[in-house]
Amino acid sequence: LPPPDIVYSQIYCHGELLHQVQMAKLYQDDKQFVDMPLSSAPDQVLQRFGELAAAHNHSIPQQQLQAFIQEHFQSVGQELQSWTPEDWKDSPRFLQKISDPKLRAWGEQLHQLWKKLGKKVKPEVLSHPEQFSLIYSAHPFIVPGGRFLEFYYWDSYCVMEGLLLSEMPGTVKGMLQNFLDLVRIYGHVPNGARVYYLQRSQPPLLTLMMDSYLTHTDDTAFLRDNIGTLALELDFWTENRTISVSLGGKSYVLNHYAVPYGGPRPESYSKDAKLADTLPEGDREALWAELKAGAESGWDFSSRWLVGGPDPTLLSSIRTSKSVPVDLNAFLCQAEELMSNFYSRLGNDIQATKYRDLRQQRMAAMRAILWDEEKGAWFDYDLEKGKKKLEFYPSNLTPLWSGCFSDLDAVDKALKYLE
Repeated sequence: LPPPDIVYSQIYCHGELLHQVQMAKLYQDDKQFVDMPLSSAPDQVLQRFGELAAAHNHSIPQQQLQAFIQEHFQSVGQELQSWTPEDWKDSPRFLQKISDPKLRAWGEQLHQLWKKLGKKVKPEVLSHPEQFSLIYSAHPFIVPGGRFLEFYYWDSYCVMEGLLLSEMPGTVKGMLQNFLDLVRIYGHVPNGARVYYLQRSQPPLLTLMMDSYLTHTDDTAFLRDNIGTLALELDFWTENRTISVSLGGKSYVLNHYAVPYGGPRPESYSKDAKLADTLPEGDREALWAELKAGAESGWDFSSRWLVGGPDPTLLSSIRTSKSVPVDLNAFLCQAEELMSNFYSRLGNDIQATKYRDLRQQRMAAMRAILWDEEKGAWFDYDLEKGKKKLEFYPSNLTPLWSGCFSDLDAVDKALKYLE
């Protein structure tokens, strides 16, 4: 696959064509345009657009713009075909265990959805990737549905848990292979399988996905083949998403969501541009980067990130990168424990010790920076104000779910916090 900075990014990721189409509001949903495949090579499309823009002094009337799109773009979804998972079966065991007839009927309806949500990428995306915003995947996958015809990173963890309950490990393995391929090509798992998502990731659950798959299949050979790629994905977070926090004369390294790229999100371009109009011009690129970081968090959007500006109730006050999130660090702490277990399973004690030590360092940092002894819970840390944010969010208790605490009393304290 080509790197993301080639010519077609000037159509799907940034540039005048994207700006004019999205700001003209030709579609109710900005995502519709950036999901349309091209009918011809991107350099030809850009050349024709340049000629059209020049002829109209770079302000193309809506009718001509619509005609241009109809000539040079295809309708959404042309690059995908429906796919029925080969390992789907009529009556998985979990359905037989449900005694309530109404609940069982509901479970059966959910189980049927795998056949409706299965997708396979057509071969032309592999042969002509420059004509699509969809990133080619060698293996079929399950999509969220609705306007989302591509797979997403952390959504897919929940999808895989459901697939494993439906006794469909083959489908899960294929989806895992798609994610691992993305890491090998791009160095990380993007937010979703579109070129315009490549600048940002999502909560790092790939290691946990592998663990769930292994629990159901005991496929050690698959782990051995891909352990290096799992390590590469965690390296992305270490190299690109770490922050040093000083407290009590000590420095602690933790992770945060941060996307060092401005510009409106292509799939929400007009909304982001309109929001930026409320700010001074010099603050707009920073706003767009924070919106992308909010999307990377998976909480797009939440009051968790609205901590800046004169009015913290406005989305323009978003400061995602200025928070050290409890859940992100709990996910990474869990991943480090799993990596240690994986390497032990493969007989590599040196790497197992490395990840065990990383987990211990992170737990110490989380206790020092995020844990509040009086409240009995963990809290996001505000980097600008230098203090914890004590509002309640379910994410405050993620370390309990991920097993990332050393004080056994933390469970009782957290239960009291919930009361």
